[in-house]
Amino acid sequence: MKLNWKSTLCCTLVISVLCGILMGCSPKKEETISSMPGDSTPDPPQGEIYLYGEIHDMPSILQEELAIWKNFYHEEGMRHLFVELPYYTAAYLNLWMEAEDDTILEQLYRDWAGTSQHSEDVLEFYRTIKQDCPETIFHGTDLGHQYDTTGARYLAYLEEQDLEESEAYEITQEVIRQGKTFYKTDNPVYRENTMVENFCRAFDALEEKRIMGIYGAAHTVIDGLDFSNSVPCMANQLHEIYGDLVHAEDLSQLDVPEPDFETIEVNGTAYPATYFGYQNTRSFLEEYQYRQYYRLENAYDDFKDAPTVQNVLPYNNYPTEMEIEVGQVFVIDYTTYEGAVERKFFRSDGKYWNDMPITQEFLPNP
Repeated sequence: MKLNWKSTLCCTLVISVLCGILMGCSPKKEETISSMPGDSTPDPPQGEIYLYGEIHDMPSILQEELAIWKNFYHEEGMRHLFVELPYYTAAYLNLWMEAEDDTILEQLYRDWAGTSQHSEDVLEFYRTIKQDCPETIFHGTDLGHQYDTTGARYLAYLEEQDLEESEAYEITQEVIRQGKTFYKTDNPVYRENTMVENFCRAFDALEEKRIMGIYGAAHTVIDGLDFSNSVPCMANQLHEIYGDLVHAEDLSQLDVPEPDFETIEVNGTAYPATYFGYQNTRSFLEEYQYRQYYRLENAYDDFKDAPTVQNVLPYNNYPTEMEIEVGQVFVIDYTTYEGAVERKFFRSDGKYWNDMPITQEFLPNP
């Protein structure tokens, strides 16, 4: 007899939550190992954490991630895949993995409208995992994006199953609170720290602590800072907690070409140009995939009086290694989704905006 998707969803939800409760009541292997008398040194953490940084929804990167996951899954028996999604979104993906059709996935896709997840390539990514790695278990460790759609709907399903006292319900409520806080404050430090907390909760609850994680590249630099350049990024903090269990690899350069020039010509003059890498802009600039940063050396005097436009870029939008000083000129190339490059010029005049030091865009050819 063929069940409809709602019946399948509800049955799967009950089984998943009951299994989670039973697993939570079972003693962990680490907890059964006692220390020698007088030895207060805790047991070292166990497992492996493989983090991969991406530019979201780039086809070539998604294909590389699939290849890596298939290898972990089939060759090493790994089953736990951590993703940059909220807890409840990953829970829905796990229900969809057991469902007979794509109704759940298609609803998530509608919820993702306006985000980098709303991509046919992302849909195909998940469908391929379901087909080729059907025992994959997703773990969402981001704060509560789509809390008023996906999050509210998942709470309602738990309530329908009389699971208001379950751990799943408690975690969902907490992640929704996290999302509401973040979208009120727009505080990247809060998000980074929350992602670490959510990651540790999910990882520490596993018996088989061998996982792969897929996150935006800015979250996966072991010695890196967060978007505000003020706190260690997620991978950095995880490395402090778990040490050498954490491995990180940046896949984001797969679709970002390195510049093949050492000078940039402006108004007939060739200036030495120092390249400082790129930044994924898909999450905050609708029309651009990424931007690449250059500093024009010994150029400030030539452009210090060039007319400016109403566009400023705070110092914290630049790569940390640029170490911006007053009296410098910068070139930023913005790449659109069609592959076109738009070049903009900025200079550091020592000005401030909202108490932040800024660079000001100017017109080199007035």
